[in-house]
Amino acid sequence: MSRIPAPAENPAELAKWHPPDFPHDPLLLFRVLQVHPELASRMRVLGSGLLAHGRLPDRDREIVIDRVTARNGARYEWGVHAAHYGPQVGLSAEQLVDTVEPRPSAEAWSEAELTLLAAVDQLDTTASLDDAMWARLRDRYSEPQLVELIVLVGWYRTISYLCNALDLEPESWGAPWPACSGD
Repeated sequence: MSRIPAPAENPAELAKWHPPDFPHDPLLLFRVLQVHPELASRMRVLGSGLLAHGRLPDRDREIVIDRVTARNGARYEWGVHAAHYGPQVGLSAEQLVDTVEPRPSAEAWSEAELTLLAAVDQLDTTASLDDAMWARLRDRYSEPQLVELIVLVGWYRTISYLCNALDLEPESWGAPWPACSGD
């Protein structure tokens, strides 16, 4: 259940949210967003663009999404990505759990991935990147990728707001929220 119940399903609209081979029913988040179909339609374009048509490497995209949603306590969205998308890009169960830790483990990640996690933390905390972080990111990413990275962090912070404020119950197939050292 959520604070706003999902309206009667519109299969044609909901089908637009997932790739044809998605093995689950439409997400509760997408169903609830249908209370405002015009907004849902606009959100779908950006969300699917970031998820399926972005310029960031898929693995980097998922690291960003898992870290942002974890930092914001969005158990619903983190669970969806940790169960479905993270494994598809090669994130291990240990790495997915580590995205929820206050300080990611240096042993779990490459140096480039640790930089990416630190950039997410900095953006999420300050809504900016300092010059040193920008230089480190610029060594790895193109300008379009840098812009996309910033938008991706902001988008999934917004999605975290939605999931948390709507009090969405996790999907039955979603990854359970791990017990972490910061809890």
